[in-house]
Amino acid sequence: MASKKGTSVINTKKQSLPHHIAIIMDGNGRWAQRQRLPRINGHQAGTKNIRNVASYIAKKGIRFLTLYAFSTENWNRPGEEVKGLMKILGEVVEGELLGLHRDGVRLSHLGRLDRLSPDLRAAILEAVSLTQNNSGLQLNVAFDYGGRDEILQAVKEIIIDGVSHSDLDSSLFNSYLYTKSIPDPDLIIRTAGEMRLSNFLIWQAAYSEYYSSSVFWPDFNESEIDKALRAYSRRQRRFGAITADSLG
Repeated sequence: MASKKGTSVINTKKQSLPHHIAIIMDGNGRWAQRQRLPRINGHQAGTKNIRNVASYIAKKGIRFLTLYAFSTENWNRPGEEVKGLMKILGEVVEGELLGLHRDGVRLSHLGRLDRLSPDLRAAILEAVSLTQNNSGLQLNVAFDYGGRDEILQAVKEIIIDGVSHSDLDSSLFNSYLYTKSIPDPDLIIRTAGEMRLSNFLIWQAAYSEYYSSSVFWPDFNESEIDKALRAYSRRQRRFGAITADSLG
């Protein structure tokens, strides 16, 4: 169909699977409360679900998966809970690394490392180094990550590097973000029924499709992933343009 004068038109076709899915893993604490268990048990259950979800998404042929594991604001939680989360991450890295490596998963960390313990920081860097040449699913773990903090850190580095304002554009700015080598997420899923981004990938999510699931993260399974993918397939992604279909 020819475009009308002055109107930007994009052609539509059947939606394919997203290249990049990002998930806000919410509801671990509430899952534990329903089970009459301590909150930390919910985080442990949620952690065990990561391997299942990552494996299924990889089987679908999706290349990038980003998980929001610990935000910059999560430091404000009770000290014992924070301590428990740090311990769980260390156990996951130690217990799951070789299995993920055998599966061809490439691990990447998004966020700050300077506030983590030396042992945990070393374990994360080792995991990233060991899997850096793998060609399967790229699993990005956002730990001590915040979208505003990411942007602020990028701006600081740009100033330090003396970048001229005339040289600064979106492409150059992207190169200073944690996600510089990762495509923007096509689909962002949040579990536990919440309807907010919570400071997650706020620059990268400008044109992402959003899907909210009422299921708590520990129970988010293959069936729930398929529901999200079906919902995504029905979306028309216009990126600010007008589709040929909408012109009637």
